[in-house]
Amino acid sequence: MDLRKKQRAVVDALEDIKGRDIVVYNTAALPSMFERIVIATGDSTRQVKALADNVQEKLKAQGARVYGVEGESASEWILVDLGDLVVHVMHPAVRSFYNLEEIWGGKSVKLKKEAPKTKKPAKRRGAPARPRARR
Repeated sequence: MDLRKKQRAVVDALEDIKGRDIVVYNTAALPSMFERIVIATGDSTRQVKALADNVQEKLKAQGARVYGVEGESASEWILVDLGDLVVHVMHPAVRSFYNLEEIWGGKSVKLKKEAPKTKKPAKRRGAPARPRARR
């Protein structure tokens, strides 16, 4: 699975469970073992766990490999290692305390929205069109 599809799948999985403040950082230029970092917030330890579980489930279903998961026992900060992409799902207090955006931050990656399925244009409501005059 290529990196763009993987990061899109991660963000979609986080949005499915109402993850908040989702950011993706490009770390390819930094001396690290991965190319992207995704940081998201869950409102409770239960939601943090559900977010991390959903990321793992969705990516495994798409053929991606999960190399490791850390922090599931406390569920205040769960790290999901997907190889070239690392996901941090955090409780709000933990996220503000550790401030990973300052460490890994800089310029966040802008994800393109998937193109919406084309819909037929809606018919105009209101007064019917006047018929053309015959010549």
